[in-house]
Amino acid sequence: MTYGHFLVLAAVLFAIGAAGVMIRRNALIVMMAIELMLNAANMTILTFARMHGVADARLGMSGHSLAFVVIAVAAAEAAVGLAIVVAVYRTRGHADVDRLGVLKH
Repeated sequence: MTYGHFLVLAAVLFAIGAAGVMIRRNALIVMMAIELMLNAANMTILTFARMHGVADARLGMSGHSLAFVVIAVAAAEAAVGLAIVVAVYRTRGHADVDRLGVLKH
């Protein structure tokens, strides 16, 4: 498999995630789509790191370090986002992002 295969897969995953964010109304589905987009970005980061030789042990692990930071941000986003969705669901009785205009103020 070449680097192009990984980049095409990452682009497809990112496009599916972007479509999920734009089309879906349920907040949990939107959060899952964002996670999919972050994973696609991780795949791209690691592919380019491997292409440019950064993933070699002698040259450092900067691509892997950046991917680890993205994973940490994704975990924090999932925890905080899930807490917000649960709080909104308890007060409103739904998790429809189109009906949550109160959060705009």
